[in-house]
Amino acid sequence: MSKVKNYIGQFHPIVWVLLLGTVLSRGSAFMTLPFLSIYLSRHMDLSPIVIGLTVGMSPLMATVGGFIGGHLSDRFGRKPIMLTALFALAFVYYGFTLASGQGWFILLNALNGLCTSFFEPTSQALMADLTSKEKRMKVYSLRYTAMNIGASVGPLIGAYLASTAAKLSFAITGTTYLIYAIVLVYFLKKLVIQTDKISKKVVSLGDAFWIIKTDKALRYLIIGIILVNIGYVQIDSNLPQILEGTVENGIVIFSSLITINALMVVFLQMPISYVAEKFRLMQVMVIGAIFMAAGLIAFSFVSGWVTAILAIVLITLGEILIFPSNSMMIDQLAPEHLRGTYFGAAQFRKIGNFLGPIIGGYLLSQYQGQIMFWLIALITLGSILFFTAGNKVFIDTKASSMEKTT
Repeated sequence: MSKVKNYIGQFHPIVWVLLLGTVLSRGSAFMTLPFLSIYLSRHMDLSPIVIGLTVGMSPLMATVGGFIGGHLSDRFGRKPIMLTALFALAFVYYGFTLASGQGWFILLNALNGLCTSFFEPTSQALMADLTSKEKRMKVYSLRYTAMNIGASVGPLIGAYLASTAAKLSFAITGTTYLIYAIVLVYFLKKLVIQTDKISKKVVSLGDAFWIIKTDKALRYLIIGIILVNIGYVQIDSNLPQILEGTVENGIVIFSSLITINALMVVFLQMPISYVAEKFRLMQVMVIGAIFMAAGLIAFSFVSGWVTAILAIVLITLGEILIFPSNSMMIDQLAPEHLRGTYFGAAQFRKIGNFLGPIIGGYLLSQYQGQIMFWLIALITLGSILFFTAGNKVFIDTKASSMEKTT
């Protein structure tokens, strides 16, 4: 019992509230968003490219929204940005239950991406604010685990609701976000957070853009993650359409794959992160990109359960290595008073989530699933060049700053 108390006590209570909220909100969101492309193809009679555009609107808005939201959280504090975004997300999902035309789905999914991009970098920055440097990698890993605990349950419920009561899943998700926001209001009022004084030192938005423009290491890192996300987003956008059309029980297989993916992250994230800490972040991310590309190639040969499971295992190993390491790398690059801005700038990686469904949808409509996966895998491997370049710039900059201080 004392070990449990010590483990819980090493993090601020707000961190645990955010982690629990992540489990619930991501679980409910995963009941809906992975099945959005299927819902649109069944009920709207749209082409793969138009469906890809609709699905991609969320990450498109997140590219700019994350930077602005992160900067505003540095300037005005974490609390107002987080709470406004959460309440807005609740009403966005309630809007999905009423939407009946393609235009409404595009608009609402755009707002979904904007609100999410305000909340996520701000919550990550707050977690870092409240956690000592030596424990931040553990916090980022716990956050990613929490996301996947929710993702392990959500798809199973979503697969059932997708065929029986699709709009009910939107209502459940909206209610979950609303409750999350109300609970967070209570805890943020009850617990005093001293770190908001950091925001007084932040630069203007124009200066923040200039900082990001001149930080080569961050820029290379973002480009690398964009290429990774172009590959990873195929799982949510084009894979379900391919499985539904080419494999028996394709939707059941798809929902099971998402659950397998999430469960693997839940049980393997911490032990793999423990081993990964012994290596440089760049090495970990390069190996992760290789695993993800291998998983995409494996999906090009999917004919049933066995090959599908093998493919998702490879991709999951890749994401376990890449995404928490990406958060840690941004944390190392960011000055204390610009942490929200840097985490917000990292949302530019979602350009890959926007381009991925469109590129994949185009390749799928022009060729076939196999060629699409091969070309997307090649794009994903291209991230290695940028991870390597970014790591070199980071090391050189760090060495230069150390020389100046001695």
